[in-house]
Amino acid sequence: MTDSINANVPRSSAGAGLPARHSKAARASRLGASSLTVFASKLAPTVGLALLLSACAIGPDYKRPEVVEPVQFKEAQGWRQAAPSDALARGAWWELYGDRQLNDLVTRLNTSNQTVAQAEARFRQAQALVRSSRGAFYPTVDLSAGKTRASQGTGSSSASLSSSSSGIRDTLNAQLGVSWEADIWGKLRRGLEANEASAEASSADLAAMRLSQQSELVQSYLQLRVMDEQTRLLQATLDTYQRSLQMTQNQYRAGVSGKDAVAQAQTQLKSTQASLIDLIWQRAQLENAIAVLIGEAPANFNLAVSQDIPALPQIPLSLPSQLLERRPDIASAERSVIAANANIGVAKAAYYPDLSLSLAGGYSSSTYANWISLPNRFWSVGPKLAMTLFDGGQRSAEVDRTVASYDETVAKYRQTVLDGFREVENYMVQLKVLEDEAVVSNEALDAARESLRLTQNQYKAGLIAYLDVVQVQATALSNERTVLTLLQTRLVASVQLIAALGGGWDGQMPIENKP
Repeated sequence: MTDSINANVPRSSAGAGLPARHSKAARASRLGASSLTVFASKLAPTVGLALLLSACAIGPDYKRPEVVEPVQFKEAQGWRQAAPSDALARGAWWELYGDRQLNDLVTRLNTSNQTVAQAEARFRQAQALVRSSRGAFYPTVDLSAGKTRASQGTGSSSASLSSSSSGIRDTLNAQLGVSWEADIWGKLRRGLEANEASAEASSADLAAMRLSQQSELVQSYLQLRVMDEQTRLLQATLDTYQRSLQMTQNQYRAGVSGKDAVAQAQTQLKSTQASLIDLIWQRAQLENAIAVLIGEAPANFNLAVSQDIPALPQIPLSLPSQLLERRPDIASAERSVIAANANIGVAKAAYYPDLSLSLAGGYSSSTYANWISLPNRFWSVGPKLAMTLFDGGQRSAEVDRTVASYDETVAKYRQTVLDGFREVENYMVQLKVLEDEAVVSNEALDAARESLRLTQNQYKAGLIAYLDVVQVQATALSNERTVLTLLQTRLVASVQLIAALGGGWDGQMPIENKP
């Protein structure tokens, strides 16, 4: 707060006996500045005392809340650890799948995804709050210049001061003010600490949002590639079923087969065609989702069919303690605890008086001619101590609120840690179970293919009816699709596990250093 005294000088006394020369005005300015310097030097002990007292800060210092932290993951026993991926770019976890087109899509997502852009804008807002908090440590300098025109009635006690019979007086003011709040109790430092922690939480939120969007893109891409393989499978099956229908129709016309065999072949063909049509709209949905994730309109984006499915990668597994540092959502939750802890100090500092130092000076005159001159000079300087004596319990209530808010963030942090451990354990056991299931499914597929080959030979030899062939073909196709569906689920689970482990985030949050 800046205190100032505006002395209004009557026109009759302004610059009396002094010629309006520039040298006079300059000398007056120098004299005024020297006077302010003298008074500023008298404030030096007060400022020094304030700086000495500011070494302390009200409120508790931060200590990380204790959490239940296992030595290792329960499902880590027998886990096939990945070899070091030194060739990968820092944080580019999606490169584990070895798909160049996927890498290009993620690069486009990192630069054009609008959800990530929103999180990035929130992070910049948090950074601006940090800079604003740091600015509170420095003095505030104000410069003002203006002109006022006032009038008073003839019955006023100050009416005689006016030299105009109309009672109208002009006043010109030019003032320079300096104010500084001494952070004796650490209120400003606690506020800065809270804003820095909030900015770091926002940085972690940005990383978490980017990781979430990357994970969604990679999952959609992998599902789409498996769906392309399913489409090829159904198309090849349709060709086989079409030939079977043609053969059955020929046998019916020759009197070898009955009409029921033709109906069965047609039913099988049309059912498979329906399944193929269903895959078309499912693929379109995934393609449209990818378009939105990379910031493109679905109408302007097409993803060509590929013959390759990315292979399952070996995933590097970190320790549970490292998860606390590598998962951005856990880091964000902890930074929220730091901010809430600092806010307790801000609330408690309200019980103590605020000390502000102010220095102001300038010129006030009724005319432009001798406005900047020694007789029109004014100044004010001094400390101000302000303290609230009674507020009806508002400060106490605010302290209770901040303590409760801190307890809430601690509980949220601990729950986030527990959820992180749970997700890692779930995806690890899912991948293990799916791996075992895939082995059995592949064995079942081999058996189904052999059964189909033998059944088709028997049918061609006229030993069995076509209904037996239809049943074996349906079983073989079901096993083919089951193997592909399992592969798709395993690929998606691998992405989810990588994301649960923190992706490629290294815990670095680009917050500006403290002054």
